[in-house]
Amino acid sequence: MSPRALLSITLGDQQLLSTPAELLSSWTICAVKDLAAARKALAQHPYPVGLLLLNNTRDADVIEVDALLEAHQSTQWVGVFPAEMIKRPSYRALIVQHLFDFHTWPIDPARLNHTLGHAFGYAELDGPPAMTSADKRDMELVGQSAAMQHLRKQIGKVAQTNAPVLIWGESGSGKELTARAIHNCSPRANGPFIAVNCGAMPASLIQSELFGYVRGAFTGAAKEKQGLIESAAGGTLFLDEVGDLPLDLQTNLLRFVQERTITRVGASHSVEVDTRVIAASHMRLEELVKAGQFREDLLYRLNVLPLTVPALRERKDDLALLSSHFFKVFAQDKKPRLTGFSNRAMLAITAHDWPGNVRELINRIRRAMVMSEGRLITPEDLDLQLPNGPHAPNGPHNGEALEDARLRAERDAIHACLQDNGSNISRAARDLGISRMTLYRLMGKHGITP
Repeated sequence: MSPRALLSITLGDQQLLSTPAELLSSWTICAVKDLAAARKALAQHPYPVGLLLLNNTRDADVIEVDALLEAHQSTQWVGVFPAEMIKRPSYRALIVQHLFDFHTWPIDPARLNHTLGHAFGYAELDGPPAMTSADKRDMELVGQSAAMQHLRKQIGKVAQTNAPVLIWGESGSGKELTARAIHNCSPRANGPFIAVNCGAMPASLIQSELFGYVRGAFTGAAKEKQGLIESAAGGTLFLDEVGDLPLDLQTNLLRFVQERTITRVGASHSVEVDTRVIAASHMRLEELVKAGQFREDLLYRLNVLPLTVPALRERKDDLALLSSHFFKVFAQDKKPRLTGFSNRAMLAITAHDWPGNVRELINRIRRAMVMSEGRLITPEDLDLQLPNGPHAPNGPHNGEALEDARLRAERDAIHACLQDNGSNISRAARDLGISRMTLYRLMGKHGITP
């Protein structure tokens, strides 16, 4: 087995601190002796595991260490401290909030090597999924379900042409992200991407905003202005909710799509513009045509290359990956001790129908990351119910009842063991047959304080 990468940080009395020689055979060690060097090393190379060797350090040093660990939460950290230091609040907070496990001096090399190996295995479990080169070009389109793989194939095909694209999808499903992915994968990727929400613009301003105007075209037009269509020249114009365009504007848009020319408001001549059009709607434009609210000829011009963005309920295989992705994207909002989602939370996420699609998932996760008080996000933090849970008409499911019973038994065992050992964490962990760090995690999970 090839050596694994380990960042070893020594702080304090350097004569008393050294990386055990026994680790050299199984780890590729980058040893640094101050936090500035540690930050530089972490910026240059991602380390799955970090080792903190602290001795004779001040509380102010621990605060700086805390900031470093908070900024590099993907690394699994293992600490080695003097036994008397663990009684200090700053060290205890560091252990509970950031460390995978900890040891006390003097080091037992075999035990420490075992702990670091366990931390490395844990880090591999949380590693990023492998991405193809195509995935890297449209990073925001997260998901490996069959529906998403099909969408990516379609994006790759339509990106290579200049023909108009019409994207259909429910609100919040990712229509604009799909349009951006088409643009980013196309030969126009270096050009501008201009997004216009047709439903959010006042009808009186759409004409001048899209097509621009010349000086004196109307009151207040003190100088000529380039429209959004011209601003997207060489790139892509994305017309979101195109079904909301007034009928008279649809006529002007039809002429541009057909002839690639526009006429600014108040101008007497047309201007040729090289802009690709991608339109999107959450409404079926065919139905709007039947209702007399959308031009049939414009529909045919826009619907040259149709794409459908799947609703989130149609790609539930992606829910775990999406949840992890957004947890990392909005990591700055969470408490340092929050590490992820509980199994119950993932059951609730999978069971929910997600009428608001990905936008609803993002909102629930961001709210939960701020409001959660434990180490793991719960269904209650997400304001979701478990399938056949206690609030459902048919009462709790057998599996949920078993899970509740297991959690109660776990909590009661920890309470009893702590009481029997006078709240001594080391002795309680030994009696339970687990490490101190695992006991700290379980205590945080159940809201138990020593």
